[in-house]
Amino acid sequence: MALEPEEPSLNDAPNPELIDFKRRFWVSAVLAVPLLVLTMGSELLGLRLLEPQISPWVQLALAAPIVLWAGAPFFARGWASLRSRHLNMFTLVSIGVGAAFLYSLVATLAPGLFPDTFKMAGVAPVYYEAAGVVVALVLLGQVLELRARAATGKAIRALLNLAPKTARRIAQDGTESEIPLSGVAMGDRLRIRPGESVPVDGIVVDGKSSVDESMLTGEPLPVAKAAASALTGGTVNGTGSLVMEAQAVGSDTTLARIVKMVAEAQRSRAPIQAVADRISGWFVPLVILVAIVTFAVWSLIGPEPRIGHALLNAIAVLIIACPCALGLETPMSIMVGTGRGAQTGVLVKSAEALQAFEQVDTLLIDKTGTLTEGKPKLVGMETIGALRDDDLLRLAASVEARSEHPLAHAIVTAAMERGLTLGEPEDFAVQVGSGISAKVDGRIVVIGNTAQMTRIGVDPQPLFEASEAKRREGAGIMLIAIDGALASFIAVADPVRANARESIEALRRQGLRVIMLTGDNPTTAQIVADAVGGLDGVHADLKPEDKARIVGELKAKGAKVAMAGDGINDAPALAAADVGLAMGTGTDVAIESAGITLTKGDLAAVVRARKLAKAAMGNIRQNLFFSFLFNGIGVPVAAGVLYPATGLLMSPMFAGAAMALSSLTVVANALRLNRIRL
Repeated sequence: MALEPEEPSLNDAPNPELIDFKRRFWVSAVLAVPLLVLTMGSELLGLRLLEPQISPWVQLALAAPIVLWAGAPFFARGWASLRSRHLNMFTLVSIGVGAAFLYSLVATLAPGLFPDTFKMAGVAPVYYEAAGVVVALVLLGQVLELRARAATGKAIRALLNLAPKTARRIAQDGTESEIPLSGVAMGDRLRIRPGESVPVDGIVVDGKSSVDESMLTGEPLPVAKAAASALTGGTVNGTGSLVMEAQAVGSDTTLARIVKMVAEAQRSRAPIQAVADRISGWFVPLVILVAIVTFAVWSLIGPEPRIGHALLNAIAVLIIACPCALGLETPMSIMVGTGRGAQTGVLVKSAEALQAFEQVDTLLIDKTGTLTEGKPKLVGMETIGALRDDDLLRLAASVEARSEHPLAHAIVTAAMERGLTLGEPEDFAVQVGSGISAKVDGRIVVIGNTAQMTRIGVDPQPLFEASEAKRREGAGIMLIAIDGALASFIAVADPVRANARESIEALRRQGLRVIMLTGDNPTTAQIVADAVGGLDGVHADLKPEDKARIVGELKAKGAKVAMAGDGINDAPALAAADVGLAMGTGTDVAIESAGITLTKGDLAAVVRARKLAKAAMGNIRQNLFFSFLFNGIGVPVAAGVLYPATGLLMSPMFAGAAMALSSLTVVANALRLNRIRL
């Protein structure tokens, strides 16, 4: 086959090989029709359109351009297969067509070389129509196959088309101008008007809107965006106007990395393809041997004209057994399947990962960011004393704004959502392992755990019962003292994802054991496990090396293990598992360590990936079955095993049509993957 570009592009120009093969097909078809009429009219209808002495010369004139020009690529590739010792469909086509044409040529130019017993009506029979029509049919199959292969590239072109061709850049003086997308540089400020696609990756610096991120996540609901929100190139702005700062351009954008990953996956080879490769390795020599045996048997014991029957049956065996379907079934399914996955946020790094995930029986999942949202939120607070909730939250958030702790971010976010104006903290200090303190608006604010309260002489007992109830629900508790008196506690938790329970049930229905691996404490881990309906195992207080060790222990017991995670601490386990699933919300280290990346970082994406793996591998097995069934039936029939009982023989022309049909069956079945519901 002709080479295809390694770097995907938007160039949707027709494939030069397709243009060439279409031209060759139409020329061969125009010449094959009169050739077929000339021979079939005489054989089937008894019409003598030409004298027996003239007919071979007319047939030669019609067949020569078909075989020598239209069929030239088959002979070139057949010769290349012999030189490289990698026999393939072109080996069989070139031998079969070449044998029919050369025999007929000798019979036309030197009929005296053949004995009288071999001749019919004093003329040696010729089989130009077999050679010519087979070339035309194989070309038709190649044209249809090339067109089908072009359809598999639609997924990548659809992804590339998501990025706009231009961007609207805002200059330093505030003027706006339209520039090509390639002209956008990091740090540029860009205007995104309502309904426009986001040109590159970056953050919002001004404006509010909702953005359709379905191309990234597969989720149809738009996502609200405001200042500091992240934007991904290729997503679509809603009704608001946004100004963004470009932070990743060109090949560094998320969309470009997705396209590259899909293209690499489509070129990769699944281990199951090695089965087809090994079969093809001995299949072609075996077919040639069967053709030789067929020729020998028919020439010795077949009906007259023996040599004619022997030649046609041997050629039919060679043509019908062309293993093009064997070579197509795996790459076609992989190309279509990975393209379909990319449309729903399932990015497959390699075909091997897809096959491995279909065989997995144990799924290990991280808690934070996978079962939970990975973004701690304020889930409750209780106050004593004169200060209202909002006053206490404003003071606490003013202090926590200086902290880098994840729980501090949750408190600040809650205050901002309520529209509270934060104060400027003074004398900010961190008490390691206990909490933080500062002065805000003349008040001394101390935040921390029980030890922090005890350190400053404050009794936490009045809030003990209420705070413990929240702690038992899995929340983290922070006590707050104002001017040396206990004032409140704030409860912060990482909420369980809304679809986690449903996704766990779906994964179990697919035959997976689901086990949690987390660095969090056992109490919180078990609370989350119970919230999603229970898991097949919970391992808490784990370090990164512990997660990798558990993966190894399960694999040693014979389990096929997949690991889903999103953090640097998950990378060792992702690499150690049979297949790693990186949540797209995670770190680059996690994504590099995984075989499959899920751009929507939740378990619903894992369910989609599992469905895709099962559908793609099932499609490959169906195609293998079709290929083996076709050859298992076709080769014996072409060899003439039915002739003694039924008088049935297969013409090389019908063998060529059947061979083309087998390839189209495989291609059509692979294209069904475009319609699977994930």
